[in-house]
Parts: sequence; C-alpha cells; structure tokens
Amino acid sequence: MRQAGRYLPEYCAVRAKHDFLTLCKTPELAAEVSIQPVELIDVDACIIFSDILVVPEAMGMELVMEEGNGGPRFPHPLRSRADIDALKVPDPNRELKFVMEALRLTRKQLNGRVPLIGFAGSPWTLATYMVEGKGSRSFRHIKELIYNNPKDAHALLEKLARSVASYLNAQIEAGAQAIQIFDTWGGILPQEEFREFSLRSINLVIQLLRRNNVPVILFCKDCGHSLEAIADLRPDVVSLDWTVDIGRARDMVGSYVALQGNMDPALLYASPERIRTAVQKILEKFGKGSGHIFNLGHGILPDVPVEHAKAFVQAVKNESPKYHR
Repeated sequence: MRQAGRYLPEYCAVRAKHDFLTLCKTPELAAEVSIQPVELIDVDACIIFSDILVVPEAMGMELVMEEGNGGPRFPHPLRSRADIDALKVPDPNRELKFVMEALRLTRKQLNGRVPLIGFAGSPWTLATYMVEGKGSRSFRHIKELIYNNPKDAHALLEKLARSVASYLNAQIEAGAQAIQIFDTWGGILPQEEFREFSLRSINLVIQLLRRNNVPVILFCKDCGHSLEAIADLRPDVVSLDWTVDIGRARDMVGSYVALQGNMDPALLYASPERIRTAVQKILEKFGKGSGHIFNLGHGILPDVPVEHAKAFVQAVKNESPKYHR
C-alpha cells in the first residue's frame, strides 16, 4: 500500500533531486525507490513505483504534478463526448514503456528476494480524475456525467477498461508477479451506481487480463456495502480498507478469495506497543488458516515515523505464525 514515499528519508533524498514525474519516468530511479522499503522496512513484497494517472496521460491528456499540497491536475478535463472520443487506447509498450522498463529492472535487482507487484487505477477512479481535473470534495462533474449522460460515462469507462487491461497485461509480461487494481473513489457512489459504473468496468478489466497464474488483487475503498459483489468478480484477493471487520469479511467471502488488509494507517502514529496490539487483534479476527495478506487498510501516510513502520512489519512477522498456518 504505497510503500515508497515521504516517510522514508532515503526516498526524500532521491526526491529532492527530481520532480515526481521524472521519478516515475526514469526506470533506474523508479527501481531504486521501489526497492527501498524491501531493504529498509523488511516488507515481504515490492510494489513498483509509479502513479495511476500515467494511464490518462498516455491516452492523450496533459498531466501536471503540482509541488507541495497541489497534487495531480489535468488542466483540460473531459467535458464532452468529443473529449472522450478523442482519447486513444495507448500501446503500453510504447507510451508507457518507462513502467515496463522499471518493472524489468526492479525484478532483476530484486533477484528473487521478494515478489514484485504492479498496479493500475480502476476505470472509475481514473475517470473521476479525468472529468474533475483534480481531487474533489463534491465530485460534481463526474456525478453530473453519470446521472445526465450515462451512455457517455459508459463509453469513457469502457475505453479506460481496455486501456487498463492492456497496461496490466504488459506489466505481467514485463515481470510483475502480482497486480493490484485500485478503486480509490468507488466509495463516493451509492451502492447501485457503484455496481453499474465501477464494478462493471472493473469486471471488463479482469475479463481481459491474461493472468497466467499471476494473482489479481482488487481494492475498493469505502465499499464494504458491496463486499460480496466485489468478490464475485473473482479476483484472487480482495483488499479491505480499515472500516471493514476482517472476520466478518472472511465469513462472507473468504471461502473463494483471499483477503488483504486491513489496519488503520493512522495507527502507525501510535506507540510500537499499541501497533503490536492492533496487529494481534486483526490476526485474531481473521482466525486460523491461510488466505490473509496482512497490510494497511490504505496507503501509508507521509509523516509516519520510520521506526513505527518497522515495528508494524516486525509485529506481523512475529505474531502471524501463531495464527496463519
């Protein structure tokens, strides 16, 4: 869950010399910061360093990363069917070649120490950024699109689904040993619309994947109301945010998907002792047996003390053998 980032001084040292998109688009730098958490925090997998919004950029949209708290921005957001029709389905080995090169280089440098995870944003989450132009509180423009022009919304989501599937297939070919689909903004939708506009397009992505025994992890934030529907898409792993009880989730869907999660990221501000207690509680709720990837319920926060992140990982390594056999 967003392992490389501002909480690591070693990442900040690299970042001080390069802007964010340069970091994403320079395979040697992306590989370096991808591997940092493996070496410094002792996590059990490596997540490639990239950003979900490189896909809309490859489809023809201008992407600006503003320094400070500005975040990502599309200066010319989608506002019409003509804008949607003008988007292309990119060739990931050309327009997103830098990601594939970063995956190959990272896989080589890991040399089998831990598996390498690739990822992409879900069609709905990407569409939200592309239509809003940036992060939003009201999500006025994307909701106006789905309620007033659902055919246009579905045209955009289908084009995105085909782009995301092509991108993930290329990641698998480049060496990703698992892939994760992030639906960060699925939770802004009512349940019925979530199924129509988010899950339908995610289902198309999954159907188009050439999985080749590569596990697919699906994360839908704030979507506990649709846990069974999410699992019915048949990813290999359903990732849970921290608002879902993992024991209840296992009872509901644990017989046919593994679960990932789901500690509140803010608990990493607490003392190492409190972190260990939280880890134990989640393990107890999941119960005995396999099928659990212990993780945070969302991305690690940028000002978390490094020693607390280390304490979290060590607590999982120390405590999980008591439960997961």
